[in-house]
Amino acid sequence: MTMTDIVQISHTTVPLDKATAAIAVGIAKGTSLGVPFTITVIDAGGFLVAAHRMDGAALASIETSASKAATALLFAQPTRDLVDAVQPGAPLFTIAAATRAPLAFVPGGVPLTDAGGIVIGAVGAGGGAPDEDHEVAAAAAAAL
Repeated sequence: MTMTDIVQISHTTVPLDKATAAIAVGIAKGTSLGVPFTITVIDAGGFLVAAHRMDGAALASIETSASKAATALLFAQPTRDLVDAVQPGAPLFTIAAATRAPLAFVPGGVPLTDAGGIVIGAVGAGGGAPDEDHEVAAAAAAAL
């Protein structure tokens, strides 16, 4: 086999045009809230498809949006629903110490699923209050 024989290694689970459209919905939601956000879309492998930092969004939101997306992907549920599971005495309290993955157990990450309910990626939003982050990520995810 030569390099010219390789047509495609894996399929794209979240096409760039759909990720960009989802980010546009997130930007609109952030604008309506009056808060600048960073919105990140990743594929099923946890790799970046697209990201956008609105003018004025906190620098930390670049990393937090990506971490929230990764956490939503790995646990196949919104990060908002995981907050209680990582509190002292809860089942996942020490999970962050058991992985090298940058996890964020705060609202703002939402998994993306296909029509069959299979997780194909995730959206993360950072820059606002936790509930605002979730609202922006959920709006972006709904656009897909």
